[in-house]
Amino acid sequence: MNKNPLEYEKISKLLKSFALPSITATLVSSLYNIVDQIFIGQGVGYIGNAATNVSYPLSTICLAISLLIGIGSASRFSIYLGKKKFESAATVVGNGIFLMAVFGILYMIIGECFLSPLLKIFGATDEVMPYAQKYAGITLIGMPFLIMTNGISSLIRADGSPKYSMVCMVSGAIVNTILDPIFIFILDWGIEGAAYATILGQILSFIIAIRYLWHFQTIKLQKSCFKINMRDNLLTLYMGISSSINQVAITFVQIVLNNSLTYYGALSVYGKEIPLASCGIVMKTNAILLAIIIGISQGVQPIIGYNFGARKYDRVKQAYILAIKWNFVVSAIGFCLFQFFPKKIISIFGTGDALYYQFAILFMRTFLFMVIINGVQLLTSSFFTAIGKALKGLLISLTRQVFFLIPLILILSLKFGIFGILLAGPIADFIAFIVSIVFVYKEFKYLKATDTQ
Repeated sequence: MNKNPLEYEKISKLLKSFALPSITATLVSSLYNIVDQIFIGQGVGYIGNAATNVSYPLSTICLAISLLIGIGSASRFSIYLGKKKFESAATVVGNGIFLMAVFGILYMIIGECFLSPLLKIFGATDEVMPYAQKYAGITLIGMPFLIMTNGISSLIRADGSPKYSMVCMVSGAIVNTILDPIFIFILDWGIEGAAYATILGQILSFIIAIRYLWHFQTIKLQKSCFKINMRDNLLTLYMGISSSINQVAITFVQIVLNNSLTYYGALSVYGKEIPLASCGIVMKTNAILLAIIIGISQGVQPIIGYNFGARKYDRVKQAYILAIKWNFVVSAIGFCLFQFFPKKIISIFGTGDALYYQFAILFMRTFLFMVIINGVQLLTSSFFTAIGKALKGLLISLTRQVFFLIPLILILSLKFGIFGILLAGPIADFIAFIVSIVFVYKEFKYLKATDTQ
C-alpha cells in the first residue's frame, strides 16, 4: 500500500469537496448554543452561563433523536437509491419525516412536564435553577423544529444537495445572532430573550428545510409515502442507533461532570456556580473544534467506504491518514489558543471576579491539554463505520466518553477533589488515542495482508 502522489492528490481534492459542506453544517449546528452563551454571559453574567450549561443536555438529547431518525433515514434512502428502488426510497423519507415530527412533539411535552427534575439531574443549583427554567422552558418549544431540521438536512445531503442543507442551518444561525443582542440588550429580555432568538432561528431553518420536500431531485413524495410501516421504521432506527448512542453518551458525561463540579466546587473556594459556568464555556468552546473534526470525519467517510468496497486499500489508508493530518493542523491551532489565550477566550463569554477567571483558565488549560490528539478517536470511529465494521466504530466512539472519562472523573475527584475532575479530561484523551491507534494499526496490517493475496 505505497503512496501514489497522483492518487493522494485526487483523494485530497475529494476530501475537500466532501468535508467542507460537512464542516460548515456541523459548525453552524454548534453555533446556536455558543452564540447564546456569549450574549447571555455579557448581559446576565456567569450565572446565566451556568444556566445554559445545565440546560445543554436537553440540546444533546435533541441531537441524539435527530441523528437516530435522520442518519437512519438518510442511510436507507441512499441504499434504495443505489438499488434504483425509488418508491422504497420515497417511503423511507415520508416515514422518517413522520417519525421526526412525532418524536419532536413528544420530547417537547415530556421536557416541559418534567423540566425542574431534569434540570436538577443535570446539575442546576438553587441559584441557577430560575435562570435555567426560563431558558430551557422556552427553548424546548423549538426542539421539534430543531429535530425536523437536522433530520431533513441529512436527507437533503443524501439527495445530493449539500449546499441547500447548509442554507437551512446557516440562515437560522444568522437570525439567532442578529436577534440575541436585540432581545437581550435593547428589549432587556435577559436570558429569555436569548431563548426566543434561538427558537425563531430554528423555526426559520425548519421552514427552509420543509420547502425542500417539494424539490427532491431523485424522488417525488406522495401522500402514500407517509403511510406508516412499523417494520421499516424499526430498520431506520437501527441504522441510526450508532450515531445516536454517541450523543447519549455525551449527555451522560455532561450530567456526571456538572454534578461532580457542583459537589466538589462546594468543598472548594470556588463554590458551586463558578465551576458550572466555567464548564459550559470550556465545553462549548471545544465544541467548535470538535465540529470541524466531525465535519472532516463525515467528509472522509464516503471516500473510505467507496474505496474499501472497490478493494482499493491504498486509497483507504491514504484517505484516513490525510484526514488525521487535517485533524492535527486544526487541533494544533486549538491547543495554542486554549493554552496561550484562555483569558481572552473566556472574556468573550462575559465577565466575573478573580476566582471565576482563575478557575475558568485552569479548567481550559488542564481539561483540554490533550486536545491535539483527541480528534484521532473520532476519525478512527468513522473509519471503522465506513468499512462496515460498525461494532468497532461504536466501541471506539464510546472509549473516551464512557469507558475512560466517567470512571476517571469519579476516581480522581476522590483523591484530588475538583482538580481531579480537570485531570480526567487529558488522561481520557490520551488513553482513547492509544486505543484508537492500536485498532487502526491492526486493521491496516490486515488490509495489507489481504491486498497481497
